[in-house]
Amino acid sequence: MSNFNPEFDPEFDPESSFQLPGSPLLLGDEHWMRRALEMASHAAVSDEVPVGAVIVHQGRMIAGAHNQREMLHDPTAHAEMIAITQAAGELADWRLEACTLYVTLKPCPMCAGAILQSRIPRVVYGAADPKAGAVDSLYQLLTDSRLNHRCEVTGGVLARQASAMLTDFFRHKRAQGKK
Repeated sequence: MSNFNPEFDPEFDPESSFQLPGSPLLLGDEHWMRRALEMASHAAVSDEVPVGAVIVHQGRMIAGAHNQREMLHDPTAHAEMIAITQAAGELADWRLEACTLYVTLKPCPMCAGAILQSRIPRVVYGAADPKAGAVDSLYQLLTDSRLNHRCEVTGGVLARQASAMLTDFFRHKRAQGKK
């Protein structure tokens, strides 16, 4: 993955970023969630449930993925799982301790488990998932004090856009009579 260059990004919003003297430009949660939404749009085009994820390490996007369950015939091919594998490869380490995961839909139990196992310290999600979410709805896996690793969680970032993408996708599927 290449470094992000705000000079060439027409959507760059300086209000959603900050910079300390002598440090690299740090981009805000909305910026990275927009990148995750871009990944989700690739899923929709591929007739996959439009969920996207990106992983950022020290201000640089090191992984980006979307759901690929249908394409790969793999029930574990969620955006988060693929992005975690990419990030571990990029850093040559399974411990993603200095990373933030941005995902358009609240993680499921499987993905929450992978987030904990990879030691990601911070997760930012867009849309809520009251039926299958494992972050702060059905379960609270990422903040469970009984576990040896916990995450800081920020929810609802660009939730309206993420929810609309999912709603539109499933509305279209129902209109076609598909599962």
